[in-house]
Amino acid sequence: MRLEGKKVIALVSKDFEDLELWYPLLRLQEEGATVHLVGEEAGVEYPGKYGVPATSDLAFDDVDPADYDGILVPGGWSPDKLRRYEKVMEIVRHMDEKRKPIGQICHAGWVLISADILKGRKVTSTPGIKDDMMNAGAEWYDEAVIQDEHIVSARRPPDLPPYAKAFADLLAEK
Repeated sequence: MRLEGKKVIALVSKDFEDLELWYPLLRLQEEGATVHLVGEEAGVEYPGKYGVPATSDLAFDDVDPADYDGILVPGGWSPDKLRRYEKVMEIVRHMDEKRKPIGQICHAGWVLISADILKGRKVTSTPGIKDDMMNAGAEWYDEAVIQDEHIVSARRPPDLPPYAKAFADLLAEK
């Protein structure tokens, strides 16, 4: 239970990549972390890309990022929606400024791009947004997991085991 007492935000909106939300969330809970699903509205059931739903615990506007130790941003098509909310950008920027763990996988890089926190950072993502990541100033690598300080990034669902481990290890260190 090395993550007991740690609190993590997991962003959720319609069409999130099911495994990229649930795998790290369950992994963190197994180690004792509290993970809150945070969406546009509290108590709303958001369908995953493959049909596994997730019900939000809290709304973006109800979250004070100072109360949390890290954030997970799943991929799928939801990052394109999530990055349109200024409150989401504020939460991500706060996590970056305070050097709290930020986990992003697959298309989740779009959220970090819109938050303008990738300049000079080493990251990975789905190859489909490689150009977007590089145009945002990031150094992109085609590797399963890249950790640059407090940002942990991964490419796609097959990379979930090392991604979730790297994020949990980083969270345990903080």
